[in-house]
Amino acid sequence: TIKKEGADSLSLSLAGCLHCTSEVSMPPVSLTIASPTNIAVIKYWGKRNSKLNLPINSSVSVTLNQQDLRTVTTVCASRDFGKDRLWLNGKEEDVSGNKRVQAVFKEVRAYAGDLFDLKSGHLLVKRSEWPEMKVHVISTNNFPTAAGLASSAAGYAALTFALAQLFAVPKTVNLSTIARQGSGSACRSLAGGFVAWDMGSKDDGSDSSARQVAPASHWPELQVLILVVSDSKKTVSSTAGMDISVDTSLLLAHRAAQIVPERLKQMESAYLAKDFAAVANLAMQDSNQFHATCLDTFPPIFYLNDVSRAIIGFVHAFNDACGEVRLGYTF
Repeated sequence: TIKKEGADSLSLSLAGCLHCTSEVSMPPVSLTIASPTNIAVIKYWGKRNSKLNLPINSSVSVTLNQQDLRTVTTVCASRDFGKDRLWLNGKEEDVSGNKRVQAVFKEVRAYAGDLFDLKSGHLLVKRSEWPEMKVHVISTNNFPTAAGLASSAAGYAALTFALAQLFAVPKTVNLSTIARQGSGSACRSLAGGFVAWDMGSKDDGSDSSARQVAPASHWPELQVLILVVSDSKKTVSSTAGMDISVDTSLLLAHRAAQIVPERLKQMESAYLAKDFAAVANLAMQDSNQFHATCLDTFPPIFYLNDVSRAIIGFVHAFNDACGEVRLGYTF
């Protein structure tokens, strides 16, 4: 049995981002991962390839402290399991018909290696034995699901990382390109701090991956306040909304091609310089433009509510009263 605590014991590149404790034995083998969510300050909206989750624009986000918002996922593999199964927040989901879950399973299994006991060095599972084993997944969010808090980002980041460790995927494999196929924004939850998702240009999506701009330690004073204005499921899912916007919004096409590239450069520079006023202003402008594209979509999509709009008004009034930018928002 191997007991490890802290992601740095399994993957130094993810130190401080994913918390991992594992119980490995044979049979079965299992591992538990906790993953953070993230909030995009320059958003992606729209895909050029829905199957591979390839976006029409790059984006950048702040990874939230998982002590506050996180997904905890346990994966277990055994020859005794009849099929792959998944439980989300205590309810079993049909994974056989879930193309996004199946994509992550398929990609991770393709890179599976020999699993060794980290303490004794004994071989636990041969690479050739993995096809004989099915997986059970138990995942729990400590925040509302599908309510705009990027629950899928945390969930698919945890699923990808946990499966990769369990299946002994080589550390040279870019996990963000796998997590992206489950949920686009999940690729940004595989690292802490300030993380960009570069859209890439290749048809196979191999260059559409996450890149850490700066670790959380770069700007520890930055605080993110989460205001849950509604814990109800969105009336239009992000996936459906993106498809409709791509098909009907001319503003979205203009935003992706003409606005976002320069805005991303400005945002990264402002974050590295710890220029809060610039970061906040860019985030607010981008949030407003994103929701403008939703209104430009036909039929229009409404994600803001009266409470959201009241918060927007308050932030601008507060900054005006202070004579400087002390708050920002993004929805």
